[in-house]
Amino acid sequence: MEPLMFSSLAISSSGLYAQRVRMDAIAANIANADVAVDPKSREEPFSERLVLLAAGGSDGSPLGVHVAGVESRQAFILRNEPWHPYADADGFVKYADIDPVVQQANALLAARNYDANLAAAQASKAMIEAAISLLA
Repeated sequence: MEPLMFSSLAISSSGLYAQRVRMDAIAANIANADVAVDPKSREEPFSERLVLLAAGGSDGSPLGVHVAGVESRQAFILRNEPWHPYADADGFVKYADIDPVVQQANALLAARNYDANLAAAQASKAMIEAAISLLA
């Protein structure tokens, strides 16, 4: 178990990690928003990734936040594109149902949360340095 004065750094760093994972998922969603699903491919088609965050540290401590999982939302939309090589017999192509506007809003929230955790970590670091300088 870490000393009590470092717990604020651990909490902030868990938030930084969680928001980085969230931003990675958002970036993948935006990058694959307009990628058609190949019906002949045996690979799993890309679908929107949702990061699930939970209170508490990954080590079981009640402080901080951890990534509880990353789920794929298996929702697809059909677009009428009869010229597309992946079109079915009716001329429809399947795409992952990803709204870029929602993804951009989520990215903005993740970035702001990351910045808030970074500011808290910097404040904790400054307080620890001040306490150490008093002891020296």
